[in-house]
Amino acid sequence: MIPRIPHNDFGVLSPPALGAWEPTLTVTVVIPAHDRQETLNLTLAALSAQSYPEHLLDVIVVDDGSATPLYLPDLAPARTKLISSPPGGWGRAWAVQAGLDAATGEVVFVLDADMVPHRRHVEAQLRWHHLAPYVVALGWIDFTGPGPLPAPEQVVAALAEGAEERLFPLSPHRHDWAEQIIHDHDGLRTAPSSLATRIHVGATVSYPAALLRSAGGMDTSLVLAEDTELGYRLTQAGAVYVPDPESRAWHLGLPTAMRDHGALKRYNDPYVADRVPYRRYLRTDAGRQWLVPYVDVTVSKGAYEDVRATVDSLLAGSPPDVRVTVTGPWELLTPERRSPLADPHLDLRLVHAAFEHDPRVHFSPPPTGTAPFRLSVPPGWVVSKDTVERLVAYLEEHDSGTLCVVLEETADGVTTARLDRTAALSRAALVAGPGEHLDDLVDALFGLEWVDGETWGFRRRPAVYPPRRRPPSEVAVLTARHEQELARYRKRVAALRAELAQARRAAGKNGRDAARWREKAEAWRQEAVRLTRERNRTVLKRAVRRVRNLAFPGD
Repeated sequence: MIPRIPHNDFGVLSPPALGAWEPTLTVTVVIPAHDRQETLNLTLAALSAQSYPEHLLDVIVVDDGSATPLYLPDLAPARTKLISSPPGGWGRAWAVQAGLDAATGEVVFVLDADMVPHRRHVEAQLRWHHLAPYVVALGWIDFTGPGPLPAPEQVVAALAEGAEERLFPLSPHRHDWAEQIIHDHDGLRTAPSSLATRIHVGATVSYPAALLRSAGGMDTSLVLAEDTELGYRLTQAGAVYVPDPESRAWHLGLPTAMRDHGALKRYNDPYVADRVPYRRYLRTDAGRQWLVPYVDVTVSKGAYEDVRATVDSLLAGSPPDVRVTVTGPWELLTPERRSPLADPHLDLRLVHAAFEHDPRVHFSPPPTGTAPFRLSVPPGWVVSKDTVERLVAYLEEHDSGTLCVVLEETADGVTTARLDRTAALSRAALVAGPGEHLDDLVDALFGLEWVDGETWGFRRRPAVYPPRRRPPSEVAVLTARHEQELARYRKRVAALRAELAQARRAAGKNGRDAARWREKAEAWRQEAVRLTRERNRTVLKRAVRRVRNLAFPGD
């Protein structure tokens, strides 16, 4: 039985120790090369001293239009051949594809012509391919510092002695971003699908030949960023990425990505944005359409009003990179004479007429681009503006495989919508045994969850559809809502102003009353003082008279 690896957790596999197992798989090493004879000589010399059995290994060097044609040196694996890139294209992807087309190995090992692998480099990666037929194994790269290159004979001698570390001075530069992702996610075992694909670097990487071919091989229209694009498609095909620190190799000098990162990124961004939907930060332009959509939606045939309502709501959603396919027997729409209103295929014909010229809507699966997510919605159900975006965000947050959305339950059964992760479906198909249900495998490998449709913004279409008048635009709705809020605020402000005026009037009256009371109080005080003084004088006069009467009683 094929091993079942959940997510990217290759820890369920137990690779043998290097040198302690017996390989059986054949491997073809493909080396694309352009004007790199000196470094190619070292690459081939190192391959001639590999620990992997010589009878299981062959090498194809692809000369990608070198100014001086390449040749095979004396020190090279016994089964090495040199071919030229075929006419019609150029670049690394074109050369690698030429090698893939000529390869006969069960595993294809791509190695750049400026790489010098350690003795067990090929063996370390190939042991993983013996365990599962959907593993993509990656080598561990050290970059060389400045200095003269050794002779091919010195490379062979160093590998034989296990002294590869002494071949070159070590540069302080590393693939820090990739190694950081690997370190932060337990060697990549806990990395989510959309992140694991990022560490696919093509300088030293091996693929099951059948998986690589089923994914479509190289995108030969690209002359840069081909590794990024291929890594994305391999993820959708169900691949598991295994970076192996024991598969070490020297990279002679620094790659372009390190020497001129800004210029390389500027060149790659539009190509990557068009082909890799995971790079959301590259798709910030409102309303843009891309070669590969983020979500592929399928709506099955049905009544015209039902299908149109469903498709309209999907196209009006917040993620712009959504592609809709309406399924149906479109071959029945022939041009022969018919009664237009009594046409037995009238609804089918009206649906076709409604969306025939919308480039976002297709009537058969489009030939280009595999989206990372697939959504199916039955006709007659509409979604809110953010439904698709929320569903995908939930699936990404939990790195889940499938969300089954319950729309309604009747005596006839349960009506559902469904969002699938393409990688999960592909992985389940790769490991499925006879009679096994894919949903059970998706649940075991990535997780399958049931949710309520109303909670996620699904509802039945309006009774009248299409609407008889054009619905107000979002701007008009927001404007009306803001006008209502302003009217409420104005009414409240008017009430507050009235209250303030009343308070001011009351305060004025109270002020006048207080002034009057102050005047009265002052008058009363003065009166009290006057009366007190008069009383005091009266008492004094009486006392004086009494004293006089006592002193002069006869007066």
